[in-house]
Amino acid sequence: MLVKVYGSAVVGINAILITVEVSVEVGIQFFLVGLPDSTIRESQQRIETALREVGYKLPGKKITINMAPADIKKVGSAYDLTLAIGILAASEQIDNSEVSNYVIMGELSLDGSICPIKGALPIVIEAKRRNFKGIIIPKENADEAAIIEGINIYGVSNIREVIDFFCGRVELEAIKIDVRSKFENQSNIYPHDFSEVKGQASIKRALEVAAAGSHNILMIGSPGSGKTMLAKRLPTILPPLNIEESLETTKIHSVAGKLYPGTSLVTTRPFRSPHHTISDAGLVGGGTFPQPGEISLAHNGVLFLDELPEFKRTALEVMRQPLEDNIVTITRARQSICFPANFMLVTAMNPCPCGYYNHPDINCTCAPGVVHKYLNKISGPLLDRIDIQIEVVPVPFRELSTLTPGETSEIIRERVTKARRIQTARYRKHRGIHSNSGLTPQLMKQYCNLDSDCMELLRKSMERLNLSARAYDRIIKVSRTIADLDNSPIILAEHVSEAINYRNLDRDNWGN
Repeated sequence: MLVKVYGSAVVGINAILITVEVSVEVGIQFFLVGLPDSTIRESQQRIETALREVGYKLPGKKITINMAPADIKKVGSAYDLTLAIGILAASEQIDNSEVSNYVIMGELSLDGSICPIKGALPIVIEAKRRNFKGIIIPKENADEAAIIEGINIYGVSNIREVIDFFCGRVELEAIKIDVRSKFENQSNIYPHDFSEVKGQASIKRALEVAAAGSHNILMIGSPGSGKTMLAKRLPTILPPLNIEESLETTKIHSVAGKLYPGTSLVTTRPFRSPHHTISDAGLVGGGTFPQPGEISLAHNGVLFLDELPEFKRTALEVMRQPLEDNIVTITRARQSICFPANFMLVTAMNPCPCGYYNHPDINCTCAPGVVHKYLNKISGPLLDRIDIQIEVVPVPFRELSTLTPGETSEIIRERVTKARRIQTARYRKHRGIHSNSGLTPQLMKQYCNLDSDCMELLRKSMERLNLSARAYDRIIKVSRTIADLDNSPIILAEHVSEAINYRNLDRDNWGN
């Protein structure tokens, strides 16, 4: 007998419907075709043992299974439940009249229990698009899948529940979640807050400017000056995620298998901080079967690279294109996959190998020329994509010992959100431009006009501080953001002056 059941393959961050055709007829062989990987081929043993545990059996006949479309590679153990139900239906051990109305996915344990899978959210989205009656998935994935409305989500923990459901012996209860309420209740809940930071007023201001204009930022300073602590608190002052951004972010984390158990929706800005030993593929994505990397997991949030010069140069260089296009494309012989990568890059580094160059109290022990060589580990093209470069100095004891709390993240976030709204309204006619960091030279001429006082200040500063040419456009972009924070329609000299102070590494005397 021939039966069709349905599963789904995750390609990139989207899902493709997979039709599993199962034929049971006279014979004794087991054929599995349709470009399955070795994990799926091993499913025969898992299915046979799991069915025996719940009182059923693999029929002693010729079983032929085709997974279509055959030109798409099927990967992973998530098809175990799909294949098992298809075999039972084709061998008439269960009623086959309803199995084709559902998408069925899940990994089987030998005792018949069902383990969670990756990519449940895009699978549900595809099932809804295809007008299926419902989807049957592991119970651990049910909350994540239930954020999609308009389709019945059934979470199961054992294959016996699925068998009884199709045999009409039990009724499975569809999972329902109030997405809007859940999103509103959990948004902006962070474990850190800017009020916990003592001192560092200038650095907090620089981070506020960076958040307001979505500017990439580099913090350079000695060990213990607070670079990592400040970076961890940056997501708390970014504008809140909207529901569309939250769904998109959840989708990426679902595909990567990074959602915490019981988590249905990512409601806060992601913060990713990979170790400097990370591989190129780990950072930007890739692998034999491409998976999202850290830059995609940081989508709509912050990617923090601590000890920037210690990262492999090749890993840093492959970030250049995603930083410009907000998307990373991974090409393989059979296919090309795109992952979103719209993130804020926050980096931190010591000024030299010993870490104490320019320290107010401790002398640097590095040999002449070593500081400059250390900074040269970061390429010019990458520095070109970092708008703000700020030096972080240690906090003196009198500021550490103060009991007066600083501004809370909520207060700073209100100013940042207001500035972002100004930019959204300004650039609404320009596709792909949402903040000042994305300004092109043509748009800068239109929206970043400098009067004679500003131009003279900029000219003198570039000559006196020996600022490099790359600093010119960056200063103007950051000036525009500072003006937006001040709710000023035009850029004033004071805005340009502050922006100049955020280009420390462009000064010729730095590191010499």
